[in-house]
Amino acid sequence: MDKNQLGVQYMQEGKWEEAAKIFNEVILENPQDPIAYINFGNVLSAVGDDDKALKFYEKAIELDENAAAGYYSAGNIYFTNEQFEQAKKMFETAMKKGLENSDNYFMLGLTLVQLNQGKFALPYLQRSVELDEEDAEARFQYGLCLAQEELIEEAIVQFEKCIELDKDHSDAFYNLGVSYAFKENAGKALTMFNKALEIQPDHLLAGHAKKLIESQQ
Repeated sequence: MDKNQLGVQYMQEGKWEEAAKIFNEVILENPQDPIAYINFGNVLSAVGDDDKALKFYEKAIELDENAAAGYYSAGNIYFTNEQFEQAKKMFETAMKKGLENSDNYFMLGLTLVQLNQGKFALPYLQRSVELDEEDAEARFQYGLCLAQEELIEEAIVQFEKCIELDKDHSDAFYNLGVSYAFKENAGKALTMFNKALEIQPDHLLAGHAKKLIESQQ
């Protein structure tokens, strides 16, 4: 196992200081290694030092303009800090540089949703779930985007797949309820709102929706 791999293992174990020490050693031994800068940036981001992390990603990109993971990691920081235009540019650049994984498609889709470009987000969220069919959160966000674009039947499919993967996803049950209510299936909607409240008793939206349906029966 090389030092970069060892550092990544430390990160997976939450040993941030050990990871930082290893990546620092790699940078000292090979200052031209962009991967070490990206990894060190990921450690800094994990411990909340976003500004410093960005500098490490920028250094990695300076060393290798095709370092797709550097653009992706920078995009995550911009997204977290609600700088969605910058995040969009980074995720798109990561894609152009060859990063074809589900996470990058997912984050680009989420960013476009935040920019009120749901229609453009759909193909990226769809590709994300195609590349990782077991990602419950990607299914949920794809379903949410479909529902916002009033593609209710398609949204129901994704919400149902989400709860197959995560039986405690209260928001997926709530949004299934909303979808069934939209289709005027009050009985099924009520079942879904009850399920959301069973999982999360303080789910305010589900509680409100349940009362609304019960008042109409």
